[in-house]
Amino acid sequence: MLQNNPELKSKIDQLWNKFWSGGISNPLTAIEQITYLLFMKRLDELDLKKQADAEFTGEKYTSKFEGKWIPPEYRTKIQENASAMEKIDIRGQDEKQYGINKRSLRWSEFKHMQAEEMLQHVQGKVFPFLKDLNGSESNFTHHMKNAVFIIPKPALLVEAVKTIDEIFEVMEKDSQEKGQAFQDIQGDVYEMLLSEIASAGKNGQFRTPRHIIKLMAELVQPQLGHRIADPACGSGGFLLGAYQYVVTQLAIKAGSKDLAPDEDGFVRTSVAASLTEKAQTILQSSLYGYDIDSTMVRLGLMNLMMHGIDEPHIDYKDTLSKSFTEESQYDIVMANPPFTGSIDKGDINENLQLATTKTELLFVENIYRLLKKGGTACVIVPQGVLFGSGKAFKALRETLVTRCDLKAVITLPSGVFKPYAGVSTAILLFTKVYGAKDKVTQAATEHVWFYEMAADGYSLDDKRSKLEGNGDLQEIVAKYQARNPETDTDRTQKYFAVPRAEIANEENNFDLSLSRYKEDVFEEMHYDAPAVILDRLLQAEVGEASENDLAKVQSGIVRDLLELKGMVG
Repeated sequence: MLQNNPELKSKIDQLWNKFWSGGISNPLTAIEQITYLLFMKRLDELDLKKQADAEFTGEKYTSKFEGKWIPPEYRTKIQENASAMEKIDIRGQDEKQYGINKRSLRWSEFKHMQAEEMLQHVQGKVFPFLKDLNGSESNFTHHMKNAVFIIPKPALLVEAVKTIDEIFEVMEKDSQEKGQAFQDIQGDVYEMLLSEIASAGKNGQFRTPRHIIKLMAELVQPQLGHRIADPACGSGGFLLGAYQYVVTQLAIKAGSKDLAPDEDGFVRTSVAASLTEKAQTILQSSLYGYDIDSTMVRLGLMNLMMHGIDEPHIDYKDTLSKSFTEESQYDIVMANPPFTGSIDKGDINENLQLATTKTELLFVENIYRLLKKGGTACVIVPQGVLFGSGKAFKALRETLVTRCDLKAVITLPSGVFKPYAGVSTAILLFTKVYGAKDKVTQAATEHVWFYEMAADGYSLDDKRSKLEGNGDLQEIVAKYQARNPETDTDRTQKYFAVPRAEIANEENNFDLSLSRYKEDVFEEMHYDAPAVILDRLLQAEVGEASENDLAKVQSGIVRDLLELKGMVG
């Protein structure tokens, strides 16, 4: 986390300030432009690393920067009936005339250019190459079509390139000294930029803290081969969290011994190098994200690509609308859907049964529909979903308890999403047992396990500084995995299990708020007798005065105390 590295924090501060003073003041625009630069840098670094690895192992590797690149507008439309020789000849002509040496598109090459030349080169060649990276048919190219490189001044580009190089150096040093996997730079940059400007969270586009994502991945335990989705994926944090969890588990199975817990107590590695080609292919094709903000879709695509996922399935879609028809497709859904706002009634997918336009309810119902039977979801919701008295609130909770096995409700302290929002939230963990149209023969949930998280290892103010230890994070994982309804019965504790019959009874009416079932502990307090307390107060006022002296006092606080003493005597 940035909070642990003041040098890194100050570099990212500098980067943000340069964009701000360079005329790019909209936080999401700044993040998008910075992301393009980070992507160019990371692309070069990853490519050089893969080349070095291939040389070391003797395997064949074709660099992304090998040969020539012809911008799409100069590519000749080759007639279908042209012979193979003619096709080669036409391509050869194009290459000769318009081909750009791919090597000049590397970060490590263009960063040495003069300011004016660098801006023209990045704007006119490197950025178009980036947009065309995966070929004209790819999802990435499709979503990058409307992307614009809008860094206006040569000096700003030069400064940004220099600062990003410094950021990478700091992180490399940090990684070597602390023995952790190379951190998610982009995530740190988002965190920092968004914490600078809370207004970027207006549309619910703030990031879920990475340690909460790690916690949720640890609870659902995604496996290789699972289809994993996030229907409101933003910059792809949950998909990345699931990917890293699977990679880490595979590395442990393969015998990796040197994986140390990170600052939150979780064992994680992003290094997919230990994966077999087959495992990497399976994993890459199993992550699906959707978002209704085209900027976030682009950021999500680049975030995953920077972590070695070459062709992510992240798409521009409103998953609550009529145009999104998927159902029973996924083994795992992890999400933190937008809490605020509502959707136009006429556009809500007719498969959604809840009579509401509130997105926080519709998203949870939609997540239930997206799961295959036996699939598990881990979702962050505002705590109002747990106890709201409206018809739709109750209907959703009834679905979770009867059609799903609602395994856990974990309440989070209200500072977890600061500085963007102070809303109280909870994590719902449930497995789909019955489909929406199946006849329920017996309610799927037997017990719901509750946990009241008091601390997450960070201060709960706007600064969110790292504290000593990991708060409740590791205890939640351990206690959840060892949960037992027979023994988790003490409701004065942080965690306990509640039988379904109690939740569903007439009095509770499917209320899922932890406070409904928690028992408060009242400590018996022993106080001194009133006369003893009054003597102490008199002594504080007048010291060791005799009773005769006290009797002479005609007015004031001492007189009042003496009268009170007479009354209780």
